[in-house]
Amino acid sequence: MGVLDRLSDIFDFDVSKPRKKRKPMQTVDIKVKMDCDGCVRRVRNAVSSMKGVKSVDVDRKQSKVSVSGYVEAGKVLNKVKSTGKRAELWPYVPYNLVAYPYARQAYDKKAPSGYVKNVPQALASPGGPEEHFTTLFSDENPNACSIM
Repeated sequence: MGVLDRLSDIFDFDVSKPRKKRKPMQTVDIKVKMDCDGCVRRVRNAVSSMKGVKSVDVDRKQSKVSVSGYVEAGKVLNKVKSTGKRAELWPYVPYNLVAYPYARQAYDKKAPSGYVKNVPQALASPGGPEEHFTTLFSDENPNACSIM
């Protein structure tokens, strides 16, 4: 026990201090209306000066800013809004990931090509899996199993 007592005298182990949890690495996509190169530069400089930001990608054609790093979406959104630009979290999902891209409120003419709005009507199937299994062996279903 003599060695452990000596080590505890040399090194100060303070267990009472809670360690800060590090924010997870994530990518935050924001829709920002940008008209010129000055707008792009202003938004890029504001976001890249934040603590924890690793990369900033600005796509003026799609009005999209992608921020990667150890950041929170709300703080990034507030920082972009502080530049005087109207901003919101990216409301679109890729066209091939939704079940019903032409559902009401999902199709948006202002959306970039290949994207539709992220709404529950487009993502959810209308009947759900229960309906699919119950009609699988139904006589009214023309595509039902013919073995029965």
